[in-house]
Amino acid sequence: MPKMKESLKGQINRDLTSVAPSNIRTFDAQVSSIDGIVKLTLGEPDFNVPTAMKEAAIQAIEANDSHYTPSAGTDSLRHAIAHFLADRYQLNYDPQKEIAVTVGATEAIFASLEAILNPGDKVLIPTPTFPLYETVVQMLGAQPVLIDTSATGFVLTPELLSTTLEKEGPVKALVLNYPSNPTGVTYDADQLKALAAVIDRTSLFVIADEIYSELIYSGTHTSLATYLPEQTLVINGASKSHAMTGYRIGFIAGPAELMKVVTMVHSLLVTSPSNPAMAAAVAAFGTEAGRQATLTMKKAYQERRDFMLTALSAAGFEIASPNGAFYLFAKLPEQFNNKDEAFATALAKEGAVAVIPGSYFGPGGAGYLRLSYATSMKNLRLAAERIQSFVATHDHL
Repeated sequence: MPKMKESLKGQINRDLTSVAPSNIRTFDAQVSSIDGIVKLTLGEPDFNVPTAMKEAAIQAIEANDSHYTPSAGTDSLRHAIAHFLADRYQLNYDPQKEIAVTVGATEAIFASLEAILNPGDKVLIPTPTFPLYETVVQMLGAQPVLIDTSATGFVLTPELLSTTLEKEGPVKALVLNYPSNPTGVTYDADQLKALAAVIDRTSLFVIADEIYSELIYSGTHTSLATYLPEQTLVINGASKSHAMTGYRIGFIAGPAELMKVVTMVHSLLVTSPSNPAMAAAVAAFGTEAGRQATLTMKKAYQERRDFMLTALSAAGFEIASPNGAFYLFAKLPEQFNNKDEAFATALAKEGAVAVIPGSYFGPGGAGYLRLSYATSMKNLRLAAERIQSFVATHDHL
């Protein structure tokens, strides 16, 4: 195999030297080969893509829908997304100027941050959170500022935000993910309104990653864009709400002037998403069948959440209030001394259950485990039994 010329090694993009491989993916790969292991690691729905979405994709293929579309996505999908946002969250966006369809929410995050950041800009990221935000900020030569929210119930409070802004000086953006990966914690309307009052006094951009917005178990989801439409880019998609992770359909919605730049970045990255996948997403976001499919999955997730809450609490774990997404963020029983990585490794090897150490999600995550309940009740019952047995037979690590 060819090797890189030695003199070239020092010329690679220096902003990438601080970027490490995903701990989550690395840990998952390490434990996946353990015989009989039950995996509660990755945040991927175990449901099949609903029939209406599959049929729409098939029809697009059979109709030879295989040519370039506008970079921002097909008109039909952008109108379906506009309908979805208005119907679910009372957000009104012009489908022609204020919505862009992306290759998953991951590309949406990159395109949004690329559009607003210059080298050296500071970006506030409440933690524990999905590590991708910090990684992308670093890749773009900007500076992530991690805010530990473990002392405030895993939510960013107005007081904590104000204190951080005073300490850090000029800040370009805030990334807010809710319902949260990894905690399952979310914000109600009053909490968001209070945060918006602080942000409104600044020139901050807000990247509101609301990919789990349809998976709220008590009450309803409110978007920060309700209160800060001029400063907010809303990110969402079909992966979590409609089990369409492999279709790679996300979207960004925001003010028209800002979306011009975001859409330009997006078009240079990917040109446009796949036509059959976009056709499927029209059925997901624009039809009653799409809505009902989500409600069916949400009911199952809630049953799984409730089961795991009871099982883990009985084993001595303390659980962050999980009102959304499909994760539990469980604090280790005292005898394990916050050794989340050691616990997760031993649980995989000895107990044949794979979970993700909470420390992988940034400050405030040490001593916790993230468990995904996006798997069958059969698997969850087996995992709960094994976790309870492991805790009962270990008084330390």
